[in-house]
Amino acid sequence: MPTENFQRRFHRRWQHLTDPHVRALAWLLDSPDVLDPHAPQWQGRVATLPDPFEGNVADWLHDLNCRPQSLYASLKLQPLTRLGRYAESLMAFYFAQHDLLIAHGVQVREVRESATATIGEFDFLLRAAGSGDTLLHWELATKFYLLEPSGAGHAADYFVGPNLADTLGAKMRKIFDQQLALSQHPAAAAYLPQPVRQAQALIKGWLFYHDAAAVTPAAGIATNHCRGFWCELSSVPRCDGAAFAILSRLQWLAPARLPGHLTMDKAALQAALETHFATDRAPVLIAVLESDGSEAMEVERGFIVPDDWRERAGERLQRPGLLG
Repeated sequence: MPTENFQRRFHRRWQHLTDPHVRALAWLLDSPDVLDPHAPQWQGRVATLPDPFEGNVADWLHDLNCRPQSLYASLKLQPLTRLGRYAESLMAFYFAQHDLLIAHGVQVREVRESATATIGEFDFLLRAAGSGDTLLHWELATKFYLLEPSGAGHAADYFVGPNLADTLGAKMRKIFDQQLALSQHPAAAAYLPQPVRQAQALIKGWLFYHDAAAVTPAAGIATNHCRGFWCELSSVPRCDGAAFAILSRLQWLAPARLPGHLTMDKAALQAALETHFATDRAPVLIAVLESDGSEAMEVERGFIVPDDWRERAGERLQRPGLLG
């Protein structure tokens, strides 16, 4: 692991942020993109955000951390259970507060044989800088994928979702081939106050590797992307670290910062994981933390998977629709 990995850098840059939702928003604004926006295969369709320290965004986040009531009111936290919707809500708040947001979550429908069908949805319609009569269409994806070790050359198709539902390659094809083309559909014109000048995807997330040495990214993936490890339940006793925490889904974005009493030692972690996997095969995201007793900061993270996960992932990859 590098001397200063992403987690350590994040804690250093945002040590003054204590509110978990403000920290999650800071991660969305400051984390590396999963995709390299300069890679030729994306044809300029990958969006990226400016460094928050180059403008007034860092100061704005500091003020928001002191007075987060407006963020909480915007999030309406009780109904939020899906991580993607949570991330979208955070970004919608940011865009609105910086006078960039025209519309969020606009569903496009058309009538077919006397019935209304949903064609798609615009995640964000934004003001295009330097042009008052056109829009930007941005799609946001916040994804977590594990590299299935048989993936030669770390091809994007071999980065598999923890629950085996999709792959990074399949997700990118859906976004670039379908979602970013929504403004070109005839039914979309009725929902657009101005023409769309450019459609781009903002891709945030973490990629996880079984082999710690497997750090060379697949073509088109940013070299500095957020990364972690994954291992089978039976390998947990060999995990390094003295303090651990199991992260709930809405804690998956920013590196964890927890009160020291909420951490557990390796024996407690092992027991909690065995209890989980006795009735549930869903992988569990854990944080490895450094603790001074009163506070614990994440220094590494990883998915713990059932011992048969690799075999099931290999079988899942052979089904139609996941491999290009």
